[in-house]
Amino acid sequence: MKRFVEAMKAGALQNGEMVKVTLGSREILVARVSDKYYAADARCPHMGGDLSRGTLDGTIVTCPRHGSQFDLTDGRVVRWTDWTGILSLAKLLKTPRPVTTHEVKEEGDAILVGLSES
Repeated sequence: MKRFVEAMKAGALQNGEMVKVTLGSREILVARVSDKYYAADARCPHMGGDLSRGTLDGTIVTCPRHGSQFDLTDGRVVRWTDWTGILSLAKLLKTPRPVTTHEVKEEGDAILVGLSES
């Protein structure tokens, strides 16, 4: 079952901005690209990097810790680390996993994020 929780007021983010919000006990990344909002878990599924401290290029968010990239439209992995040499062994230790995305809707002046209840 999914419940929608207010994450912020509409217009709180400018185009190309993202922010980490805490909804209950969960850290959620909310990003605005043009007039559309996207939400995903704020922690990278590789090494737990804070995606809100990374960069946003269109709908692609890059982890600040190791350069993994994820598409916020569906969570898919665009690139799994940018490490080379011996550090590329880390790719073998953890297989690529998408970031969990969440449905977003705008109601009135609120941006709501759909969270699955466990």
